[in-house]
Parts: sequence; C-alpha cells; structure tokens
Amino acid sequence: MKQLTGLDAGFLYMETPTTFGHISSMAVYDTPAKGDQPYEMFRNRLEQRLPMLEPLRRRLVEVPFQLDHPWWVEDPDFDIDFHIRHIAVPGKGRRKGGERELADLVGRLISRPLDRTKPLWEAYVIEGLPKGQWAAVIKMHHATIDGAAGALMTYMLLDAEPNAEPPPMPELPEPEAVPTPVEMMGRTMMSYAARPQRFAAAQGKMMREAFKIASESGDQIRTAWMDAFKLPSSSSAEDPTLPTALAPATPFNRSITPHRRFAYKSFDLGEIKAIKNHFSVVLDERITVNDRITVSDRITINDIVMAVCAGALRRYLDRHESLTDQPLVAAVPVSIRTGDEEDMWTNRVSSVFSQLPTHIEDSAERVRFSHEAMQSAKGSFDLVPAESMVDFAQFTPPALFAESARLMSRMRMADQMRQVSNLVISNVPGPRESLYMGSSKLLHYYPVSTIAEGQGLNITVQSYEDKLDLGLVGCRELLPDLWHLIDDVEVEIQELVAAARAASE
Repeated sequence: MKQLTGLDAGFLYMETPTTFGHISSMAVYDTPAKGDQPYEMFRNRLEQRLPMLEPLRRRLVEVPFQLDHPWWVEDPDFDIDFHIRHIAVPGKGRRKGGERELADLVGRLISRPLDRTKPLWEAYVIEGLPKGQWAAVIKMHHATIDGAAGALMTYMLLDAEPNAEPPPMPELPEPEAVPTPVEMMGRTMMSYAARPQRFAAAQGKMMREAFKIASESGDQIRTAWMDAFKLPSSSSAEDPTLPTALAPATPFNRSITPHRRFAYKSFDLGEIKAIKNHFSVVLDERITVNDRITVSDRITINDIVMAVCAGALRRYLDRHESLTDQPLVAAVPVSIRTGDEEDMWTNRVSSVFSQLPTHIEDSAERVRFSHEAMQSAKGSFDLVPAESMVDFAQFTPPALFAESARLMSRMRMADQMRQVSNLVISNVPGPRESLYMGSSKLLHYYPVSTIAEGQGLNITVQSYEDKLDLGLVGCRELLPDLWHLIDDVEVEIQELVAAARAASE
C-alpha cells in the first residue's frame, strides 16, 4: 500500500459534478501492416507492459469520513478489458469520419468522470479514420501522474522501431487485499500520531530552503516583496514585470458545465523555431527587469507559444467584443522534479502566473512582452521554496478541501468573482525521434487537458518529431466556437512566420 501525497489527493478533492480531475491524450497512428488489428495491438501492448506501469494497476482506498488522504493498492480484481474500449468515429454517408467528428467524440469521452472503484484510467481505440489511420485516447486521473510521468509512460508503451522485440519485464506484483474501513481508521490514527513530527520536518526543510534562497538572492527577494505590495496601476498593462491584480473577465471565465469541447491541429515546429531565431536577433542582448534584475535575453519556444496564444486570444476576444485593455493572465505548469524522486508515479508540479499581451496590437511587440513576462514569472518562482510548499499540501484537511470545491460549484461562485488567472497554457517537450505501436507509426500526439471552475479554457501543446501538436479543451457552453480559436492560432503563426521571412530577405 502507498498513501497519496497531499498534491496527488488534491486532484481528487477538486472534483465536482462539473469539474473532473483526469487528463488525457490523443495519439494518432498510421495504417497498420496488413493483418494487424489496432485494438489487438494496443491491448496486447498494455497487457505485456503492465509490470512496469504501476498507475494502470492500482486503485484507490478511501479513508472513512475523509479523515486522511486515500491510499493506493494493487487492485485484486484488475480487469484490463474493463479499461480498454473499442469504438469508431461516425462518418457521413460513405465518407470516413474526419477531424471534427473525431474531436466531437473525444469531447464526449472526456466529459465523464472516471469510476473511483477501479484503477483511475480508461483507453479508447478509435477506428474509422481516413486512410486506415486510427487513434488511441488515454484518459488518466491527475492524482495518478503529472505531465512528466505521462511522458515517461508514453516512452514505456512505444518503441523506436516498428514491431520491435519487447523489452524484458519485471515480475508482476501480487494483488493486495483491500483493507477494511476499520483497518483504514487504524492507519489514520498512526498517521495522526506521527503528524507533528512530519510537520516539524517539513517546516525545517522549508526554512533551510528559504535561507538558501535568501543568501543567494537577497536583493531579488527584497525587490519581489516590494513589488508584491505595490498597488496595481494602469501601467502594469504596459510593463510585463509589474505585479498583476486579478485577471480581467472574459466569456470563458465563468462557472463551467460537465460538457467539453475539444479541438486540435498540428503545426510545423521548424516554423516556430524560425520565429524564435528571428526574434532572438531582433531583441537586445540583455533585458533589465524592474531596473534591478538582469536576465539573459534568449527567446525560447515557450515564449513564442505564449505570444501566439496571446495573439489568437486577442482576435477571439475582439470578435466577441470582450477585448480589454488589461493583459490576460495565464497559469503555466512548472515541473519541480529533481530526478532524485523515489516514486516516479506521483505529482511534482507547481505553477507560475504570467501576463499575456492580449492588449497589444503589434505581433512583434507581443513576443517581447511574452518573453519579459515569463522571465519575470520564473524569477519570482525561483525565489519561493516551491518543493517545500508542495510538501505542505500533505497536511491539508481532505474533507474541508473537497467540501469547499463542491460549495464553489454549487453556488456558482465563479460567476460572482474574478479569477487569479484566465486559462492554463502548457508547453510539453516531447520525443524528437519516431515512435511505433507495433506496425503503426505514431503520427501525432495531441494533449487533451482539463479545465476548472472559472477557467473554461485550456491550451496545451506538445512537440513530437518536427511537429508541434496543439490541443484545446473548453467548456462546451462557454466556447461554442472553439475551432475558430484554432484558426486564430494558425493566423497568428503565419503572421510571425511572414515577419521572420521578410527580415531574412
């Protein structure tokens, strides 16, 4: 048995009738070799590699009255055929189902919560795509893995060559008996007895980290604290390094429903890199932040992703007559993995909050703003003992956390208050080499993330080979025209590509 960390369990407590804790992915595969069946290939692959895929085998055991965080056990009744389903994209007449039909199907699949009496995942092998291609949608609870662990799982499932020999597998662990409520109460009492000692250890760790950060970055900390207590002003819209107030209201920052929309598109990673290289030359060699903190001016792929999202959102909001003169605010997930974790199958993630230059008309200026905003956000994040703060989540009262989430949903509080951020934007580095499932080559790997109360839009991109695969998830009622936002992303990328090409001529 293994107890969930406070951060892992938090993704369970956040769930309500409209907010789900699972994250998903949609892998699109090329036509398999003659005689190979996608469902059999996929099912056999998962079954063969189960010994090294612990998250697929374990199920939850709740503590009575939510007095403590749940535990994982090896499911004694594990049934792989319960988790893997075989379906097809509906076509129209003689025409195979296309990207819109596939996206609609995925949107419906992610609009249902996972069954907590089973291991927290589902997989769908989807056929009926043009040219004999097929897709696999894997839906897994965030309490089980984070983005880095999900990427590791992808590597474990796929091979670098078609029809490769399977790697040697460890022995499959023995299933565990599910403990009774009385046994769980006994474990909880033992946990409570050790809690003061664990809390003191966490405090000591945080103090050591804080002292180390203070000794290395004293001036930066003083600057950050002075800025944190400044009153926000209109000038913050022009300076990406100034602290932000609450995020401005948009049509997708309201209470969400259980229904989801999904839209996706693939872009040329080479074009994104050309944009990055162009603006790295255009901007000055150094940028001074707040006149005190100097950072290296090196444009990143993530800066371009943020700028592209800002330009697309500007177009979208302008069409809906909802464009404000204040920048939007994006929550950007950040991995805090060190590589020394004893358990790879857990969450080690935090977030930074970065302004998005939706208020700026010029696309080149949006790149500069996005770069400075992310540098400032990362600089502030580095001044916080984030790993220790995540450890403190272990002491969050489960019942209080869960009831607060349900109350916010029931009272539709997101309609009454402004949010800290408008949306989540995530950029996940993926494999550069080709990968295979049996005889089928992986063509695209689209992220299918999650949304929460008051934040009805998520934008996630993942690189694979020479492509950047983009996945948008939105509340069905708040974003009825989600595909238009995909079009806006494409327009923004082409504008920046044109600017880069014009400069090189």
